[in-house]
Amino acid sequence: MARRPGAPAASGEEFSFVSPLVKYLLFFFNMLFWVISMVMVAVGVYARLMKHAEAALACLAVDPAILLIVVGVLMFLLTFCGCIGSLRENICLLQTFSLCLTAVFLLQLAAGILGFVFSDKARGKVSEIINNAIVHYRDDLDLQNLIDFGQKKFSCCGGISYKDWSQNMYFNCSEDNPSRERCSVPYSCCLPTPDQAVINTMCGQGMQAFDYVEASKVIYTNGCIDKLVNWIHSNLFLLGGVALGLAIPQLVGILLSQILVNQIKDQIKLQLYNQQHRADPWY
Repeated sequence: MARRPGAPAASGEEFSFVSPLVKYLLFFFNMLFWVISMVMVAVGVYARLMKHAEAALACLAVDPAILLIVVGVLMFLLTFCGCIGSLRENICLLQTFSLCLTAVFLLQLAAGILGFVFSDKARGKVSEIINNAIVHYRDDLDLQNLIDFGQKKFSCCGGISYKDWSQNMYFNCSEDNPSRERCSVPYSCCLPTPDQAVINTMCGQGMQAFDYVEASKVIYTNGCIDKLVNWIHSNLFLLGGVALGLAIPQLVGILLSQILVNQIKDQIKLQLYNQQHRADPWY
């Protein structure tokens, strides 16, 4: 049936399947994490530039600044696709964002399941990382502060025991070691002293030469691996909440991007339909 003269134009020309709410919600969602990623990269680059080149290269694999930069760059690229894709209604960028975010979510899920199922191998990997960090303790100030924080937080010393610190060239107990810290442990291994105004950074002097009973009067003798495992078992609900907090934004991003992609596809179909029927006198 033909449209009457003076009747309003077909609503298909003005109607849009793309919801502004979904579009801009996804845009600002990605913009938030885009800004966070740029801050992470900036902090990581600044931390790297502040270190001596020789020391920075020596402990590249255990440098927290490198981890910050890598995570920040990956997050920057991912959220860039989400920001531009939602703003420009670009299906290619949105699908790239959705697929990458899905891959990240699945990798995190797989890592959690594998870590739970193969707990012995995961424990061995953690032990390897801690021993590597002990070796490079004096090479990187950020790593040093991280280890000191961990040992004080969990009231522990070394990986398996306080004698693990002999792996570090400065704390090694060999007779030919000229270091003033020979056979010692870091101050973060020491038992807290009440009402101590000034921290005694030499409190761990020569502690590796003592047996467990004698050393336990001055320092923590238990390793950090067992303490970390016990802490994980005691805080499963907290860790579950953290994992859920990380998963929810990812799932929201995947859901919004897929909704927007479907809306854009419907809009494209509508536009093609309108173009095909524009010359039809009965339309």
